[in-house]
Amino acid sequence: MGLDAGLLYTTDRLSADELTTFARDAETAGIESLWLPEVSGRDPFALAGYLFAHTDGLRVATGIANVYARDPGAMRAGAATLAELSGGRFMLGLGVSNPGINAARGNPVWEAPLTKMRGYLEAMDALHMTLPETSYPRYVAAHAQGLMAVARDHADGAHTYLMTAEHTRWARARLGAAPALSPVMFVLVETDPDAARGLIRRAIAYYMQLDYYHRAWQSLGFGREDFLDGGSDRLIDAVAAWGSLGDVRARLSAQVEAGANRVIVIPLNSDRGIPDWGLVREIVS
Repeated sequence: MGLDAGLLYTTDRLSADELTTFARDAETAGIESLWLPEVSGRDPFALAGYLFAHTDGLRVATGIANVYARDPGAMRAGAATLAELSGGRFMLGLGVSNPGINAARGNPVWEAPLTKMRGYLEAMDALHMTLPETSYPRYVAAHAQGLMAVARDHADGAHTYLMTAEHTRWARARLGAAPALSPVMFVLVETDPDAARGLIRRAIAYYMQLDYYHRAWQSLGFGREDFLDGGSDRLIDAVAAWGSLGDVRARLSAQVEAGANRVIVIPLNSDRGIPDWGLVREIVS
């Protein structure tokens, strides 16, 4: 398949030495880019700097950096510094997160996502910076039409989460041909339907509570009944890739055929928090 594959993974419980091994194993497994989430754990910019110092060619991205966590100047300075000192290996993924997470971080004031993101990117671009301006790609987490337009007009593309190949086709039409599009997918090599769906339900349980995911899925033809009891079989099968190795690879290929430039995988085959790198290599090769 030769997939241009990213990997999204939470590494907060790994020691420094384990992090180094993790990143090098990801490179060896054929992962092109490692995407670092930002919720309540390690700072993704500091972590990216550490990973650049311990890898040779791996690209590192924020997936996503929360625009409520830093002012536009701090975000631009951090991104430009990492891009410069890594030799262009950094990618900046941005998102608004959600009111609950932001309130827990000490940011209780919530703005409309479209207004917030557009204004934030415009403010980043308007700043005068004294550091060397190294170029880096800038992506926006987007599902609906408004933020997809912001990703098209003010960034280098979009990344989506728990969305179907049909949504990827729709997003490509909204973005046009040039901007990058990177859907994120949970992947699991497991042929027992009950075992596979059960594990995926546990992995995405948090997102099943969020109304904006419900709205996005409803736009794809799912109904309220699909959001009950951890998600219907139909929904689980649509938003995650499980089955045999061939089944999983086919699902990722479908995303590429629908318009994705890169698929960012979250592998659920793991042992004590470490992905099964052999399976990862087979999935993305």
